[in-house]
Amino acid sequence: MFTGIVTALGTVRRITPLGTGHDMRLVIATPWPDTATIPIGASIACSGCCLTATETGPDWFATDVSAETLACTTLGSWRVSTRVNLERSLCVGDELGGHIVSGHVDGVGAALTATPENASTRWQFRIPRELARFIAVKGSVAVNGVSLTVNEVTADTFGVNVIPHTAEVTTFGLLRPGDAVNVEIDMLARYVARLAETA
Repeated sequence: MFTGIVTALGTVRRITPLGTGHDMRLVIATPWPDTATIPIGASIACSGCCLTATETGPDWFATDVSAETLACTTLGSWRVSTRVNLERSLCVGDELGGHIVSGHVDGVGAALTATPENASTRWQFRIPRELARFIAVKGSVAVNGVSLTVNEVTADTFGVNVIPHTAEVTTFGLLRPGDAVNVEIDMLARYVARLAETA
């Protein structure tokens, strides 16, 4: 489990095809000073996608990514030098600064517009219609692993405001209209919808 509060910006250092080439191993460089303390098998959110650490080095960790994950997230388009939002998994007693995020990406959306609005930027995203019903004004959503508050919703779009600090410490500072993004809906919304279907 995660909170959607990004703690570091990593960089894809190496990509190695695995098996028949449909899976891949990522080596991600990170500014974390304590990569040696990352246990093998630990979960790390990489731009919103929960991945398992399979190896670590002085300033990096490696993770294996399945073809299913590559097909259902933006990871299949990553290249060497791609910047990645990183968050290590929660420990009991950690501060819950964002919202509960599982790291299970629900779908890929697209950044539509970025409009300056006072001191922040209003970002608008298009998402698959089957996900739109789970997103509500003043609810939470994770975009590339960043916990955000929803400010507007239409049939297949939603908008959020990103403050300068968030843009500085996450990949929002690099995001451009047209870019694909990983979207995870609020876990609570998912279960409420399921209960409504079976009631």
